[in-house]
Amino acid sequence: MRFPFYSLRTGIVACLTFLILSAMLLINVVMVKFAERDLIDAKVEMGRLLIHTIGQRVVYETISRHKVLNGLGSIPRFNKEIAQLLRMGGYSSALVVSSTGARLFGLGSWGKREEDALVRSREALARQKSSLEFLGEIWGVIWLAPEMIRMSAPFFFDGRLMGAVAIRADLGPLYQGLRKSERLILIYICLNAIILVLFGIYLLSRTVVKPIHRLLTITDKFEEWSPLFDQGESSRNEIGQLFRSLKMMLKRLETNKRELKANISSLEEANLEIKKAQDEIIKSEKMALAGRLATGVAHEIGNPLSIILGYLELLKRGDLKSEENKDFVERIESEVTRINQIIRELLDFSRPSSAEHEETGIHQLIMETVNLLELQPMMDRIEIRQDLGARKDVVWAGMAQLKQVFLNIIINAADAMIDTHSSGGLSPKVLNIETENEDDSIVISFTDTGIGISSEELGRIFDPFYTTKEPGKGTGLGLSVCYTIIEGLGGTIRAESILGKGTEVIVAIPLNQANQKLNIEH
Repeated sequence: MRFPFYSLRTGIVACLTFLILSAMLLINVVMVKFAERDLIDAKVEMGRLLIHTIGQRVVYETISRHKVLNGLGSIPRFNKEIAQLLRMGGYSSALVVSSTGARLFGLGSWGKREEDALVRSREALARQKSSLEFLGEIWGVIWLAPEMIRMSAPFFFDGRLMGAVAIRADLGPLYQGLRKSERLILIYICLNAIILVLFGIYLLSRTVVKPIHRLLTITDKFEEWSPLFDQGESSRNEIGQLFRSLKMMLKRLETNKRELKANISSLEEANLEIKKAQDEIIKSEKMALAGRLATGVAHEIGNPLSIILGYLELLKRGDLKSEENKDFVERIESEVTRINQIIRELLDFSRPSSAEHEETGIHQLIMETVNLLELQPMMDRIEIRQDLGARKDVVWAGMAQLKQVFLNIIINAADAMIDTHSSGGLSPKVLNIETENEDDSIVISFTDTGIGISSEELGRIFDPFYTTKEPGKGTGLGLSVCYTIIEGLGGTIRAESILGKGTEVIVAIPLNQANQKLNIEH
């Protein structure tokens, strides 16, 4: 049988052993105390009888045998009889005084206490009452106890006071006898404790430990409902009730587990559908942006095409000098390059992007976005001021998705400032783009001088399909898509606005901790 140090069985053995030994030792202490008290009481009672007997012997010797009181101590036979009486009563010394208080004789060794005994005898003679004293202090059986007993009492004959007797007894032999018995009692206590502990362990193991081990086995091995619960009926006590409650609980757990698996599977499918729908919304909003940009680009491409056609007509005439031909060709090449740049930037934006993230420089992305929008008619007479002051600008994100966020924010700012112009506003049309580092993030703020947003509408601008624009000018998905993209990067996006003065959109994106780059170009 193994007893791990922290096991339940070890705890039960320790507690049971402690309780049994404590109870038996306490009972033993009480019994020793009672036995000591009874033996001392018997000793006192024996002393009273001994005093009476000595007194009667003294009276007998002096009256019946016509002896003189002062001469009794010189009679060997009398001394021998008194000494035998003392020895039989367990006392060691005796002192007899006459009715006048004079010392008649003494037996045994009083030592320095003889004078005190003589005083006590005279007091008993004067008061005609017995006295009992416990003197000294020695180690008894379990604690300190009196060393000796001293008794004194008067004795009479026919109602006449004849004298007084004082006797003394050492209690050491009494304690020594109790200690011998105590050793035997302790041996019996240990044997009884061992028997009771073993029997208690057997009963507790059978009624408590084994059922608990069975419960532990069930809970440790529980994965799916198994025949562990059909290994016999449990008892009707509290352990049995616990076992039945556990069975019911595990049944419910098994049912809940199956329901949870079904719910998790359903949620996974729903999450996939939501992700697909979210990706489709982002793509559709991106294509809507590309379409809006393409409208502006078409106008911008028309001008260089007209210039190219004009130069081609001049070249067809064939009467130009070689220097003029070269100049016209260079001008045609410049316009074609301009058209190519515009189309390439538009294609780069509208091309399907990879879902994988990469190290992306925010400053470079902002400059590319501004370059893409500069040729748009909506940006006419709008001044874009860039203060890219963040020293760390590298994030871990999809470049195309971030460009879509910046395009949405800048276009919304441009629309707000166009509305200001159309409503007769005289404020300058300025868009400030600033960056700075806060903790482990880069914060990009876009501040326009547009018409602003009311406090009632400001809390809803990131809701899907919510827009303050006129019908046909917006889907209401732009800022909602921005919110989804930035939140997916672990960042935040918020807006602050004062009606009639402008709006500030603040975007915070965590920096790429693996490889942060310092941008020291201001």
